[in-house]
Amino acid sequence: MTVSFPPPSLSRAEALGDVLQTQGFAVLGTQQMTDAAKVNPDQLLDWCSLWNTLPPDAYLKDGGRYRRRRHSSFVIDGLHAMQAPHRPHWQPVDYNALHGGMQRHFDPMEPAMVNQADWAKLLVWLAQVCSGLKGPQTWYAEAHQFRIDTTDGIGRPTPEGAHRDGVDLVAVFLVARHGVKGGETRVFDAAGPNGQRFTLTEPWSVLLLDDNKVIHESTPIQPEQDGAYRDTLVVTLRGGGFQDETPTPG
Repeated sequence: MTVSFPPPSLSRAEALGDVLQTQGFAVLGTQQMTDAAKVNPDQLLDWCSLWNTLPPDAYLKDGGRYRRRRHSSFVIDGLHAMQAPHRPHWQPVDYNALHGGMQRHFDPMEPAMVNQADWAKLLVWLAQVCSGLKGPQTWYAEAHQFRIDTTDGIGRPTPEGAHRDGVDLVAVFLVARHGVKGGETRVFDAAGPNGQRFTLTEPWSVLLLDDNKVIHESTPIQPEQDGAYRDTLVVTLRGGGFQDETPTPG
């Protein structure tokens, strides 16, 4: 028997900013998210097929074949979101001990998604949430499409374990779950022992994380049927610029 814990979604009376300030994370159901971001739910469903063509992630240090992904970067200034020139994804070892410290080159997200007006609306909404926490400023966003499958019998959404990302806000959208068990989300207070565990199951529900206050991870997935997978969209926002490797003085 598979046991899962429902996510602690916001009630109608709760303000998103207040919950993020108080506990460092919040979960919005699909309708809550689409209403807040003013995006068309049908457009989100149309995007789901784009996860079927994600290229393999060639950088997994555990030798696994379970992850596929695309990555693109954006700059959000007020109500305007602009795609940045394509660039590698880089994280410091302090935040990703497994895959940090190296430039990882992934194929960009497809125009069928990032050229849509609803994509810009989604980014602008996330930037507004972030500005509510940290103050208005230009935000530097990195978006990652992930498919974790069970090719090797088990798939690891976060092979680096419980972590922070070194940004200001992390948004994890659950796009699809097909024939899997596991994939439980765990969020812990970065400054203490408190934590919560729950499973996102509703397509396009979203977990928002104040990266300065909490650490997070997702447990491995296992197949309940052939061709099992879990699809997510992860968007990080950071003030002051993208995370980039600092050249070593020569």
